[in-house]
Amino acid sequence: MWEVSAMEEDSPAESLSPLHGFGFEVKEVRLGRKLTQKHLAQGAGYSEAYVSRVEKGQLVPSERFARGCDLVFGTHGMFQRLRRRLEASDHPLWFVPYVQFERKAVRILDFSTGLIMGLLQIEDYARAVFRAANPRVPEDIIEGKVAARMRRREVLARAEPPNLWLIVHEAALRTEVGGRDVMAAQLEDLLRMAALPHVDLQVLPFAAGAPDGQMRPFTLLGMADGPTVLYADGPRGGRVWDVAAMVGAAADTYDRLRAHASSPDDSAAFVESLVKEYRS
Repeated sequence: MWEVSAMEEDSPAESLSPLHGFGFEVKEVRLGRKLTQKHLAQGAGYSEAYVSRVEKGQLVPSERFARGCDLVFGTHGMFQRLRRRLEASDHPLWFVPYVQFERKAVRILDFSTGLIMGLLQIEDYARAVFRAANPRVPEDIIEGKVAARMRRREVLARAEPPNLWLIVHEAALRTEVGGRDVMAAQLEDLLRMAALPHVDLQVLPFAAGAPDGQMRPFTLLGMADGPTVLYADGPRGGRVWDVAAMVGAAADTYDRLRAHASSPDDSAAFVESLVKEYRS
């Protein structure tokens, strides 16, 4: 369960986010029962702040909270079923908060080490990634995940897209995902994106060593009307952090990585050379 900062969101009724949908239903049933957030909090065994964040789609509800809602509302397992559907959605639960911030960000700074970041993956590349990670799931599940990943790219097609700065480790460019043709197509798409005025691309070559000492991927997302947040992967998924000290340390790390990475022009030339290798 990951908690994220409070921020303005679209109306849950109009959002496609399963997380918003769950919160919207909690609020609708609560108001229909003429209960306050305090009543629900006491009955479910949580704080009012927790209830508020769930209703706003800012917090992934726990299984215990879903059971508590069914107990308080007398809904006979409805909210437990809704939560199971939430778990079965195209984005894993731990990733939903990141997607919400990505939609709102005006500035994205990403450091990728093993794979091209999901926001910039083409269909065949994403399909190969999901198939490798889920070798036994049905094809329709894989295609649902691919479609969800492709929808994330819509933020880059907005009239005012976020400013995107990419530092990609050479390993991510040389890790052959989906075969040589897929890699060539993925890197060609990366070059097309890097040519846009709101996108900057730098490659961190093997020769640069480990400037941050850890070489773990992470993303910083800046909001127009809120704080910058940090997203980092972990052994059980990723998490969004808004702790100022952690975000500041990550920003310092990103500056060091930029200083050690190749220039945008040299980076583009290097990626072009890899496309020729994959095409040969």
